[in-house]
Amino acid sequence: MYHATDPRTALGPAAAASAVPSPVSYPADYIVFGQCPPAQEDDSGRHWYARGQNFVVGYSDCDGSVTFRRTAQPDEWMLLLPGKDLSARLTSAGQTTEIPGRTLTVIPPGDSEITLAGSGQAIRVFSRNAADLCAQAVNAGSYLEDHLNVAPHAAWPTAADGPRVRVYSLDIAPQEGRFGRIFRCSTLMVNVIYPQDGPRDETRLSPHSHADFEQGSLALDGSYIHHIRWPWTTNRRTWRADDHQACGSPSLTVIPPPAVHTSQAMGSGVNQLVDIFSPPRSDFSRQPGWVLNAGEYPMPEHA
Repeated sequence: MYHATDPRTALGPAAAASAVPSPVSYPADYIVFGQCPPAQEDDSGRHWYARGQNFVVGYSDCDGSVTFRRTAQPDEWMLLLPGKDLSARLTSAGQTTEIPGRTLTVIPPGDSEITLAGSGQAIRVFSRNAADLCAQAVNAGSYLEDHLNVAPHAAWPTAADGPRVRVYSLDIAPQEGRFGRIFRCSTLMVNVIYPQDGPRDETRLSPHSHADFEQGSLALDGSYIHHIRWPWTTNRRTWRADDHQACGSPSLTVIPPPAVHTSQAMGSGVNQLVDIFSPPRSDFSRQPGWVLNAGEYPMPEHA
């Protein structure tokens, strides 16, 4: 259910799930990073991990220099630098790439080393195949067993020109009819939603559901109320009360399918969300012009 002015009205009715959903009802996860012990804290800043079933996020609040290494990383991952005062130096496949702020970068599988320098937020996003990082997530206990309502993770095709470092600027003007700034690779889709100045109009919310994939909503600035409602089944024991969970920033909310959900910006200043999906969404990918790097990555036949 979208307001008439919302670009997502172009998506049409939600696609049916590929299988009958489990009668099991799973809770949402709410991780406010400042309220959890970081995985690492030193002169470089504080660094956390949090996950959904099919993805894991490394969130860093940097003030200095810090290096992260990946050895035999099995698939592509992403680095998001939303501010201008934090940059990175990446070494991958024997080549070094200087990455400025206000960018999203796709990093190929294999060995890599990334050094962050400056101050600001850095977000690293991986599929569930980064098992070592999943184990460090503050909410790792939520996914000791797979949630039956989430479709199994399956990678999309790799880029037509092969794996390489791909750096994309976030300095992209809004366009009528396009939803946010969406990028995808073979494993992930990230939507860097344009900031909301002040509270969201409560008469223009967007309650909707996903049949069989989860959504990670990463709040970078401001505060939100995440409104979530679980569908009833014939088994009263699986019912859950509605959530109206207030979360500040930085925080990650993992919304399970097939719950109805919408996020309401509440802060008086800048509010910004980044939405994370793994694997990429077919419905967003089918919309002309929505995925800004769509020409580099073919869609799978089933999409």
